[in-house]
Amino acid sequence: MAARQLVLDLPHRPALGRGDFLVAPSNEAAVVWIDRWPNWPAPGLALFGPAGSGKSHLAAVWQSRSGAAVVTADALKRRRVEARSCVYEDGEAALADRAAAEALFHLYNRVAARGGHMLLTGTMPPARWPVALPDLGSRLRALPTAEIKPPDDAMLAGLFAKLFRDRQLAVAGEVILYLVQRIERSCAAVARAVEALDRASLAERRPITLPLARTVLDLR
Repeated sequence: MAARQLVLDLPHRPALGRGDFLVAPSNEAAVVWIDRWPNWPAPGLALFGPAGSGKSHLAAVWQSRSGAAVVTADALKRRRVEARSCVYEDGEAALADRAAAEALFHLYNRVAARGGHMLLTGTMPPARWPVALPDLGSRLRALPTAEIKPPDDAMLAGLFAKLFRDRQLAVAGEVILYLVQRIERSCAAVARAVEALDRASLAERRPITLPLARTVLDLR
């Protein structure tokens, strides 16, 4: 048996430009909103959808265009953030903490007063976020929202192709089709599958083929 190659845990650089984002019926409304900036009807926008659906990618696209700062609930509690525009990602649960909610409320008001914008992301619409501060809750409920829905086959296939390309991996279309038809139907599952196949391919010094996919992912 050939010796397995040691796999170093080296990061890869995903392509996060607007041209790299895969537009499909599941995310088209969200893309329209991002492209519409700065002509938003309110000081902010909330993107929501399942984990791995592309919220962070779209947020990165918008951040690049707007020059926005990225903030977290923990950072807001530690220091006063001064930014004309900002991105607040996946922090809906943290807003059950009153200190975090108050910090975001004051930041939102400063951003609005300066004519800037805030992009918030979460897995649920803001109306369902457990916000400890009623005034912040009312602000968030008034924001326009854009939902990113679970992906269809075309979206999953395109995402497989993109993530393999990000890692400079050449994978046949028949392998991608096979994977799409068998894995969990989520963008997060695609990312996990690509990671596992990449590591196995490096370790075994084999290209990513149907036999390797069946073995690594235990698919039939």
